[in-house]
Amino acid sequence: MKNPFRNKTRSALSIIGIAIGLATIVALGLITGGMQESVQTTLNSGGAEITVTEANSQGGFGSSGRLNESFVEILANISGVSSTAGVLSTTVQSSSDSQGRGDGFGSMRGLSVNGIDRGKLSLVGIKNVNGTLFKEDSNEIILGKNAAESQNKTIGDTITIANTEFKITGIFETGNMMSDSGAYTSLKQLQNVTNSDYVNYILVKTIENTNSSSISNNIEKKYPDELSTITAEEQAEMINSAIDILNIASLAISALAIVIGGIGIINTMIMAVYERTKEIGVLKAVGWKSKRILGMILGETLVLTLVSGIVGTIFGIVICEVGMMLLGDSSSFSLAYNLSTFLRAFGVAILVGIIGGIYPAYRASKLAPTEALRYE
Repeated sequence: MKNPFRNKTRSALSIIGIAIGLATIVALGLITGGMQESVQTTLNSGGAEITVTEANSQGGFGSSGRLNESFVEILANISGVSSTAGVLSTTVQSSSDSQGRGDGFGSMRGLSVNGIDRGKLSLVGIKNVNGTLFKEDSNEIILGKNAAESQNKTIGDTITIANTEFKITGIFETGNMMSDSGAYTSLKQLQNVTNSDYVNYILVKTIENTNSSSISNNIEKKYPDELSTITAEEQAEMINSAIDILNIASLAISALAIVIGGIGIINTMIMAVYERTKEIGVLKAVGWKSKRILGMILGETLVLTLVSGIVGTIFGIVICEVGMMLLGDSSSFSLAYNLSTFLRAFGVAILVGIIGGIYPAYRASKLAPTEALRYE
């Protein structure tokens, strides 16, 4: 335990070099894990299976599409559809709330506010609300947990939408990173204050055990020039593709950490063996076998890399947590502290120790006692 830290500067540099690679592995693991949990929660939330937007809308599934509200009823009558809901989205840029405990600038930066019928909230996964739901004929609104935290708002505060104050009556949490970063109010009230007579997209809930992809295709065939669709599974696949890219990057960084860390450890331990040549000769002269010398040097290497693993893990967690705090309004998902993430980091650390320690340990075990004792 003591030997690896005889030369503190050299050991510290080796630890830092390995820890940086491991910190990146941990950080990517926490982020991708959070994204995967959010995707899984979305698929299991029992919400809408299909999202319908205006065909060829430039904003995709954002707030640029304009659909005639009559499509809400039309799609509800399609075979296999159990429920539909029109949604109007807008982004609140500022708030003049005198009661709200704002960030000092009175801003509600980038808060997505969605209008939907109160009875259709289950289609976006909202089932339980801390407080009460908004009323259809009142300027009331409910906020997602992430939105409430990032905007520093609570029940009873108000936000301003199109020069109209809306009172916050409840806080909800679905586990979906997008929904929990937004707010929901009455569709009619939001249309009134924004002078809109349309919806941006329509959520479609299918009958249980019905093929949502088939219904999605039927909608596009019936209204090829008017409607475009995407299923929840397709949205999940898009997110999973991004996660796969991050996982590949994590594997590449793992490989790089093994190579660079291994070279650093070899250099550190070779120098340690050179400096302790006479010491090793004494140990062999008093009866230490080559196998015991090899085990000692390899053990010292593993101690060094395991310390790197601890430092790298702590560093990775701190980077992510600080990053989430700095993102503030954009912190739309939670980090996932999975055991597999930390096992991967420590697995890489141990592998680096074994690869980097084998040659120095072998070299030390093969030193001849008489030659070692004469070494100066």
